[in-house]
Amino acid sequence: MSVNVKTIAEMKAQGESPEILFWVGCAGSFDDRAKKITKAFAQLLDKAEVKYAVLGTEESCTGDPAKRAGNEFLFQMQAFSNIQVLNMYDVKKIVTTCPHCFNTLKNEYPELGGKYEVLHHSQFLQQILEDGRLTIEGGSFKGKKITFHDPCYLGRGNGIYEAPRALIEKLDSEMVELKRSRANGLCCGAGGAQMFKEAEPGAKEINIERTEEALEVQPDIIAAACPFCNTMMTDGVKHFEKESKVKVYDLAELVAKAADLK
Repeated sequence: MSVNVKTIAEMKAQGESPEILFWVGCAGSFDDRAKKITKAFAQLLDKAEVKYAVLGTEESCTGDPAKRAGNEFLFQMQAFSNIQVLNMYDVKKIVTTCPHCFNTLKNEYPELGGKYEVLHHSQFLQQILEDGRLTIEGGSFKGKKITFHDPCYLGRGNGIYEAPRALIEKLDSEMVELKRSRANGLCCGAGGAQMFKEAEPGAKEINIERTEEALEVQPDIIAAACPFCNTMMTDGVKHFEKESKVKVYDLAELVAKAADLK
């Protein structure tokens, strides 16, 4: 299923306004693996007939990595630039597939003049499923065991635990929790700008520790809700040479498959 995504500039030029602005994020725009998540979510929005737009080339990094790495000046430069664009288009509601973008847009942009309703894609997908705008058949996951890794900036950072699990429950699969989950979850090792620096001295990488926990419950699928977590868990599965048996998918990809979207 192809997608025809409009930019908000194109939509405004036609005298229209989107219901939501889909904030794609750096990973979702440039990382080949994360692009698949972007496409899956866009397909779901199309299927649900949600009127949405993206910023396209007018979207820039939210500034999250810069801020976590300690460069507040660079963060504010990036943030002010984005806020200027968002406010110019009178954006009211933003949905993003990245918890890092979600946390920054929701909690750190308001004090700089960027006040929007911000949702993570798991929340928005749960809403449109409950509203009947999107329907799925979970049969393709029947007999599959799925475990969910809580992203730090979604779970412990913003208290969002139920929306991702509500989506997995609709897949007609067996949901199994990791021993460290929800408020007791363990970081994948990529947050706080750690994704972009060399590892510090230690006996084991965090993503290896986390993947070990995931493999202990013997899942068929590790569900992620963050492009950073997806990368780290995928690398962990490859480390243990389990990639032929255990797959790592974003929630949007799982829901898209259940909705019979290719």
